Amino acid sequence: MSHQQTSPYRVLVTKIGLDGHDRGSRIVAAYLRDAGMDVIYTPPWQRIEAVVQMALQEDVDLIGISSLATDHLIIPDLMRALQEADLGDVEVFVGGIVPEQERPRLRDSGVRAVFGPGSRREEIVECARDLAGRARRAKLERYADASAEEG
Repeated sequence: MSHQQTSPYRVLVTKIGLDGHDRGSRIVAAYLRDAGMDVIYTPPWQRIEAVVQMALQEDVDLIGISSLATDHLIIPDLMRALQEADLGDVEVFVGGIVPEQERPRLRDSGVRAVFGPGSRREEIVECARDLAGRARRAKLERYADASAEEG
């Protein structure tokens, strides 16, 4: 699969809820930036509504959520909010401390990948590229279909 596109993939890296531990999210943001992606990085303690608005305003392809203190349990709420905002094409991945038994709940809500401690840079970057590419293609198809209906 070619990763060439007309503009760099746009990724929002954020933390929702009350978890203020942001070292991991800063590292992942740097990985993705070094890989040529446009990264929009937020400080911790973001509300779901704010993340949805940023995703919309910044026209992101991918959202990376970091969770180290059980804030991953509210990610299904974020996924519903993205759908309601007509941002279902935006892909989401999660990193941090997510117990194995809670990962299916995230995947069932639409999260595409979950990374734990010790995940390799290459694995994260490759997954982000694949997910962002999938999102970009879906977005372009949706716009092409809408244009065809209008014309």
